[in-house]
Amino acid sequence: MTQGYREGADTGEGTGAGASPYENSYWTSYEETYGQPNGEMPGRSYGETPGQSYGEMPGQSYGNGYVPHAPQAQATQAVPQQRWEETQPLREVPEAAAVLAAEAPSDTRTKASTKPSPTRPGRDRYLDLLRSIALVRVVVYHIFGWAWLTVVFPSMGVMFALAGALMARSLSRPAWGVIRGRVRRLLPPLWAFSAVVLAMMFVGGWNPSKDDGGLGWLGLVNYVIPIGAPPYPWQIGSESGVLEQTWAEQAAGPLWYLRAYLWFVIASPLLLWAFRRVPWATLLAPLALTAVVGTGLVEIPGETGNAVTDFAVYGSCWILGMAHQEGVLKKIPRYAVVSVASLLMAFGLWWASGHLGPDGWNLNDIPLAQATWSLGFVAILLQYSPSWQTLPGRLARWDRLITLSNNRAVTIYLWHNLLIMATVPLLDRFYELPFMDDSLSDALTTTYTLWMFVLVWPLIGLMIVGVGWVEDLAAKRAPRLWPDGAKKGGSRGRSGSGSGSRGRARAR
Repeated sequence: MTQGYREGADTGEGTGAGASPYENSYWTSYEETYGQPNGEMPGRSYGETPGQSYGEMPGQSYGNGYVPHAPQAQATQAVPQQRWEETQPLREVPEAAAVLAAEAPSDTRTKASTKPSPTRPGRDRYLDLLRSIALVRVVVYHIFGWAWLTVVFPSMGVMFALAGALMARSLSRPAWGVIRGRVRRLLPPLWAFSAVVLAMMFVGGWNPSKDDGGLGWLGLVNYVIPIGAPPYPWQIGSESGVLEQTWAEQAAGPLWYLRAYLWFVIASPLLLWAFRRVPWATLLAPLALTAVVGTGLVEIPGETGNAVTDFAVYGSCWILGMAHQEGVLKKIPRYAVVSVASLLMAFGLWWASGHLGPDGWNLNDIPLAQATWSLGFVAILLQYSPSWQTLPGRLARWDRLITLSNNRAVTIYLWHNLLIMATVPLLDRFYELPFMDDSLSDALTTTYTLWMFVLVWPLIGLMIVGVGWVEDLAAKRAPRLWPDGAKKGGSRGRSGSGSGSRGRARAR
């Protein structure tokens, strides 16, 4: 990875989106979690790293350790092993039904007749909300360049933790099939992005054969399978061009996340196996590795070093997501989790204070601080996870936007940097309007980054309509232009069924 690829590193889903990276890396599709077919396994619903459901297995929740229980009447019946209803409906064995009804206490029989049967858990809307916040924070960071945002909300740590939890859920099935499904959902959106970006680079005059001693063409494989850092020209075009000359560097920035996500997916079967046997050693091993390779104690040159550092910095967050899915966090007293997490976060801030870079409190430039702060932050978020089936109170008004962002997390994450840069030539046209006098021009200049923020969201919406449906094709679903969960006819679907960014190429 070149220096420009690293600077300012800051999703999804999603969305996969799935995830899309919800299986969307967030990366899976939204409907998969609601029990809609995804084309891979009949009867399976959709989720997060692009592609699994939060209710993938009956009786299992997203990872908060909660398992719906049978009604009380069944729990108190004097049948120690298998219950009749587990083998065949009671209507087919009327004598047994009569005996069981007679043996049950009268108050229990009343409860059993009124208490609804447990339903299959739906998507965890709390985790959907976290992913949406992470995506918005990434966009805001790349527009305004506020370093303190990396402290207020460590988006990458949150996104990797959510992806790790969904990956752990999926690994109840054969590992090879899970990995293949994740990769299948990740690559087509990347190919759509790469086709546009590479075409723009070639039209701009870029010749990869002039890079890396004539081996630049080999690096293009990373635009197809993100196993390493993709090549790009440091400057392309002219100063009078539509986009600034560093646009290629900015556009390629988010691809580091897809690389890290892919390697985490491949390593997940081994990570989950190790966590189930030596949980604490597995959880803390990435922190120890970060203390070695992220502090300069041991230096690994080139892109290999960058990849190892990324894996180490966010590895504990990924494994913590697995711990959440396995129900381990719920077995630890809340005060203990919060106390340890607070100590980790305090250490992260202390370490950062003595290693501030040119951007000040930008944790993206301080690996050990990023690793410890993110791990502690995510631990608290997951420990307090309310596991909402629907968004409560005033949050419900954002239901459709949260659904949309989770369904198109990969699209939003991949394209947002390029779309941010596209706002500049559009806003510059306002200076040419006939009514723009000096005072209005000064006002536009003063509020320029704010208008970038306002304008980028319609552009993201257009991109969702234009190429977002590729995520559906990747998940073997019928393509949808605007998957916000709304039912046909316009009713809302049920949720339970900156200038500061310029020069910062890496999306975090």
